[in-house]
Amino acid sequence: MPLNPTLAKTIAQLTQTFDQIPAQRIELLEQLSAYIKQKREVGQTINLVFICTHNSRRSHMAQLWTQAAAANYTIANVKTYSGGTEATAFYPAAVQAMQVLGFDIEKGTETINPKYKVSYSSDAPTIEVWSKRFDDAANPTSEFCAIMTCSDADDNCPIVPGVEKRIAITYNDPKASDNTPQQTETYKERSMQIGREMLFAFSQV
Repeated sequence: MPLNPTLAKTIAQLTQTFDQIPAQRIELLEQLSAYIKQKREVGQTINLVFICTHNSRRSHMAQLWTQAAAANYTIANVKTYSGGTEATAFYPAAVQAMQVLGFDIEKGTETINPKYKVSYSSDAPTIEVWSKRFDDAANPTSEFCAIMTCSDADDNCPIVPGVEKRIAITYNDPKASDNTPQQTETYKERSMQIGREMLFAFSQV
């Protein structure tokens, strides 16, 4: 399906930089690829839940990038979700980074934890994202892969009920740059790293 024009350009650039991914991370990403491939081969829905402590930055970025990666490589029946060990809000700088790279994101009502409508293609349904716990009713309760995007969540979620596969693909928190001159660039770099790696994982399916 046709992706948003700016997003398509970003993806084209990122797929040319797979050589920037360290070998040890490729090993982790190949575990994700194997899970996707296994589910695909038996015709089952591929449910991927990205978990981070506050479900505010990295887990949302990974959820959205993964859905776009599936579309880019025309891998059907992929459903992505995210959650945290607690609910906060989708952080504005993370939202902005995703918008700059090509995701259309529309904010809902002005609340402490607003819901956002996200589009990556005019031919695909929008994705509704907001901060929530990993065991929220909106997330699957069985037959899913849990991808832990931060070490804190990985340490504090020793058990994720209903999980088929659990992989720790962790990222440095861009929160360290909040309210500094480096904030915009740091969030963009982290989003691009996540995008590059999720694209690589799907390229191996």
